[in-house]
Amino acid sequence: MSAQASPSGKPLWLETAAIALLMTATLKIMANATISPALPALEASFPDEPAAAYLTRFLVAAPSLSVVLVAPFAGLAADRFGRGPLLLAGVLLFAFAGSAGAYLPDLQSILASRLLLGVAVAMTMTAQVALVGDLFSGQRRSAFMGWQTAAINFSGFLFIGFAGWLAGLSPRLPFLVYMLPVLLVPLLLQILKRERTARSDDTSERSINRISVPQKGWVIPALAVGFLTMVTVMFFFLMPSQLPFYLDENGIESASGTAVGLGALTLTGGVVAIAYRRISSIVGLSASFGIGFALMGLGFAVLSIDAVWPLILGGAALVGAGYSLVQPSFLLLALQVAPEERRGSVSGIVTTAMFLGQVVSPLLLTMPIQDFGFAAVYRGTALALSLFAATGFSLLLFRPFRARHAG
Repeated sequence: MSAQASPSGKPLWLETAAIALLMTATLKIMANATISPALPALEASFPDEPAAAYLTRFLVAAPSLSVVLVAPFAGLAADRFGRGPLLLAGVLLFAFAGSAGAYLPDLQSILASRLLLGVAVAMTMTAQVALVGDLFSGQRRSAFMGWQTAAINFSGFLFIGFAGWLAGLSPRLPFLVYMLPVLLVPLLLQILKRERTARSDDTSERSINRISVPQKGWVIPALAVGFLTMVTVMFFFLMPSQLPFYLDENGIESASGTAVGLGALTLTGGVVAIAYRRISSIVGLSASFGIGFALMGLGFAVLSIDAVWPLILGGAALVGAGYSLVQPSFLLLALQVAPEERRGSVSGIVTTAMFLGQVVSPLLLTMPIQDFGFAAVYRGTALALSLFAATGFSLLLFRPFRARHAG
C-alpha cells in the first residue's frame, strides 16, 4: 500500500483514519493499566484461591508476555494479509478477551483471557504502526507520531480514573472498559476499504509495468532500532515499576505519591508530544534523539539527588518530556529503515522491543537496586542515557563530513 495514500490535507484531528489510528494506539495503555485499581478487591473476591495474590498481580503483566511472543508473527501477517484486516481483527479480539474478566468464573480463566488480550494487542499495535507508515508521510507522519504519544499519555488518566470509579462499585466492572474499542469498528472499516483500493491500484500498476525492485538490507537496521528501543523502554520503565518502592523506602506514602509522580511524568510528556512535529522539523531526527535522551538522563540524575518532592516531580517531568521525544523518533526511524512492503514486519520488531523492555526492566534492574540502592542505579541510568544523547548529537557533526564525501 502506498505511503502516499491520498493525503486529504485536513488537520489530523479531522481526518477519519488519523482519529481511528490515534484511538487504536491508546489500547496499549488500556491493556495493562485499566484493571490496576481493581486488583486488591479482585484478589479478595477469591478467598478460596491459594494463589490469588500471585495470579492477580500477574494479570497486569500477562498481556505484555503475549505481545513479546506474538508481535513478530503479527508483523509477518500484516505484510502477508494486509494491515487493515489484522487491525480490525485485533480490535474485535481485544474487546472480547479484555471484557471476559467481567464474567469468567475463576482467576485461571481470567489469566487465560489476559494472555489472549496480549495477542490482540500484538495484532493491533503492529498493524497500527504499519498503517501510519502507509497513510502518512513527511511532516504529517511526524505530527501523527507526536499526537499519538500525547494520546497515549492523556488516555492513561482517563482509563485509570474511569476504571478506578468502576472498581469502587465492583472489581469486575473495570473489565467492561475493554468493550469501548468496538466503537472504532465503523472507522476501521473505512480504513480497510481504503487499504484494499490502494492495494488494488498498486497491483494493477505492477502488472502493467512488470517491474519489481527488491529492497534488501533492512533487517539489521530494524533489529538495531528494536534493540535500542528495548533498552530505552527498560530504563524508562524504572518510573512505573520502581517509583512506588523508591517512595516507600524514603518514607513517602507510595500509592498517592506514585500517582502524583507519574501524573507529572505523563502530563509533561503529553504536552511535549503535541509539539513533537514542530521540534523535530526544526532540529531533525538525530537531534530529537539527542535532546530526548539528554532530558531523560537529566531527569534520572535529579531523582538520584534526594527523595524530596521538588526533585521527584522535576525528575519525573524531565523523564516524561524526554521520552516523549524519543518514542515517536524510534517509530519514525523504524518506518524509514524498512521498505514499504515490510512495514508490518518492522512494526512487529519494534512492538516486541517495547514490551520486552517492560518485561526485562524489573528483572534486570531490581537486583542492582537491592545491592547498590536507588540513587546509584538512577545515576548509572543517567550516565547511559547521556551516552545515548552524545551519540545522537555526534551524528549531526558527521553529517557535513558525509555530505562532502558523498559529493
